[in-house]
Amino acid sequence: MICSAVIDVLTGIDITLLRFFNTTLANPVFDLVMPVITNIDFWRYPVLLALLGIAVFGGRYGLMSVLVAIILLTITDQLSSHLIKELVGRIRPCHDVPDLRVLTGCGNSKSFPSSHATNTMAAAIFFGLRYRRILIMLLGVSLMVSYSRIYIGIHYPFDVLAGWALGLACALMVLRLFNQLRKRRPQLDNTHRWNWMAKTSRRTG
Repeated sequence: MICSAVIDVLTGIDITLLRFFNTTLANPVFDLVMPVITNIDFWRYPVLLALLGIAVFGGRYGLMSVLVAIILLTITDQLSSHLIKELVGRIRPCHDVPDLRVLTGCGNSKSFPSSHATNTMAAAIFFGLRYRRILIMLLGVSLMVSYSRIYIGIHYPFDVLAGWALGLACALMVLRLFNQLRKRRPQLDNTHRWNWMAKTSRRTG
């Protein structure tokens, strides 16, 4: 009984916040921009080029950063999209909340947690702690992409918060395991080819 009441209260808060971000803050500029930001095709080529550049020109440090990031994002995507979403089974708000502004296709996958929020936060934390000077920029990208999911009516705010928490936890866990491996094999990522990387990278071990 108490548990059900708490869930009802949290659901009510979630819907209220969703309507605030989706409707109260609606404006023509965001209506144009947010569907683009939330589209994975918008990010695909810039991200691939950035990863390729880091792997090719960043020495062992850059190459290992990319390889470990691929492992990390495989973990976060599988956890969020194929495990937790199916276990929780929450329906997307665009299918469940009346009079919602839905700016893109809704999709048939489940809602909780947001995979966009999970993956972008995991990547931001991982690369941000490997290259400290771009941490704020990467967090900003994650926040922007995550907010777009709420604004276009695809996710509840709590879906995004859960995605951030999951992405943060996975990134820190993978970083900790990798740092333990680095202590045993420091030659894994002990060279840089770009001077700016050598200056901005901060060892997290």
